[in-house]
Amino acid sequence: MSDEKKLQLAKKLRAADPGKTRALIGFDGFVDTVVHPVDTRTGPDTYIRIRTIRDYGEKFLAAAGLSMNIEMVPHESKIGGISAILANSLSLLGLDLTFIGACGEDALVPVYKEMAERSKVYSICDPATSDAIEFMDGKVISSKLEPLKNSNWEHVRKHIPLDTLVDIYDRADLIGYGGWALSINVNSIWKGVINEVFPLMKSAGKKQMFFDLSDPAKRTKEDILEAIDLIRAHRDRFTVGIGFNEKESFEICELYGKTREDFSSMRDVPEFLREKLGLAYVVVHPVKSACGCDGETSVEVQGPFCAEPRLTTGAGDNFNAGFLTARMLGLPLDECLMTGTANSGFYVRNARSATYGELCDFIEDWGNGKVTE
Repeated sequence: MSDEKKLQLAKKLRAADPGKTRALIGFDGFVDTVVHPVDTRTGPDTYIRIRTIRDYGEKFLAAAGLSMNIEMVPHESKIGGISAILANSLSLLGLDLTFIGACGEDALVPVYKEMAERSKVYSICDPATSDAIEFMDGKVISSKLEPLKNSNWEHVRKHIPLDTLVDIYDRADLIGYGGWALSINVNSIWKGVINEVFPLMKSAGKKQMFFDLSDPAKRTKEDILEAIDLIRAHRDRFTVGIGFNEKESFEICELYGKTREDFSSMRDVPEFLREKLGLAYVVVHPVKSACGCDGETSVEVQGPFCAEPRLTTGAGDNFNAGFLTARMLGLPLDECLMTGTANSGFYVRNARSATYGELCDFIEDWGNGKVTE
């Protein structure tokens, strides 16, 4: 996308009102502790980080048959989880947001209280916890998932009356489900909504629905195919799309007999997946770009790559938030992808999600050549 088009996109976004979109997001929730792995300790308050995942892995290989210790320096605690980070970003971008997730069984845990001041939050169980080990080229997330066993239909019904759920779904223009791979019982929520909520809804017309399975590698092929069948079951009532990072996209391609080597470019991947999954659109967000296919358009755009990010955990979720905001504003696919990469680009540089005004400013700065790697 040319610099002029970036400036035009910023102008379009400034003239739009994301607050007119009512969004419902669920159903995970984490408290992430971002940690830096130490390569060399240089003083009581100073250290040199392990810079890359490869460097980290090589330390493990060197210690095989022996033992080792790696120091982790806590950097910050923050909202974690695919749907929770997506919801937090959407709320900052100004959407009228409802979040149903794992934010505390009896009371909201502290990291969720700020989001709850901007939006409606229904908590159904305690959050899981993760150490997000940050590197310059990505992250390794070590999670403790036991609380998410209670992210299930029984706990949703325990905490939210059925008539309230029906009203929430009836009012929503956009519904997003994220974090399936790590929430082992979340299928029960999807099925519960289909069987008990949908028959009572009164709203007509197709709403927008978005899925992010998260990293499917730890789930069996049978589990993944069941989830895909459940996603397809939403197509009569919703315009359904799905998003993947690069690694996830090829894991799904392998279910249908294709490997990375079978594609001449990343642009071909969402086109293939859209055909196989039978959904309205598919988007894929590698680190430096984003691509998508919606049946009418197949496009790849370059993003504002950041060589030394301050934070990468949640970058993909912020991409999804920017993409979905632009989509709900009626922008074409290439501009939706650009908005997603910009929202992610702001996040990795500032270690926090952008407000709507900050996102517009970032895209304008990008078009004016003020955003560097």
